[in-house]
Amino acid sequence: MTELWLVRHGQTDWNIAGRYQGQADIPLNEAGIQQANQAATKLVGKTFSALYSSDLSRAYRTAEIISISVGLPVRIDQRLREINQGSWEGLNYKQVVARFSPKEELSIEDITNERAPGGESIYQVAERMKLAANDIAAQHNGDAVLVVSHGLAIATLICLANQYPLHTVYEHIIGNAEPAVIQWAL
Repeated sequence: MTELWLVRHGQTDWNIAGRYQGQADIPLNEAGIQQANQAATKLVGKTFSALYSSDLSRAYRTAEIISISVGLPVRIDQRLREINQGSWEGLNYKQVVARFSPKEELSIEDITNERAPGGESIYQVAERMKLAANDIAAQHNGDAVLVVSHGLAIATLICLANQYPLHTVYEHIIGNAEPAVIQWAL
């Protein structure tokens, strides 16, 4: 069993604007940098065997700030990226509805399998994140490991670790630069 400390990146301007970020490489804003510093302060004195991060700058910068407090280098894993939102990236919800006319009500099956044009489904993100978590756990079995990633990506791991249905993923998105701890079994 590996203890994964999941940390969402700090705030970006697109978070404030309600835009779908997906895999667009949007940097932290000033509040996001402050949040990353606060997260780093909360983690001082805790022992971790490794620190992994998505390669997207908002997560990587958050991880860099945390790395100073925990004394670990940042290891990049592209599988820790956020969901690919395809054609929706950069748009807000109203713009998505106006341009793409998504279904008003989605079934449980639709929620986990639907995707933006050119994007990924929640199910695909969960599979990608599961592979990354399995590899991390295999390398650090029995240890505590920090993982800096993104809201929906982290929420899929929370669902998988706790055996929550994937269609509840949106209920498990954590706040910017907030840690969540899960136990990950291979």
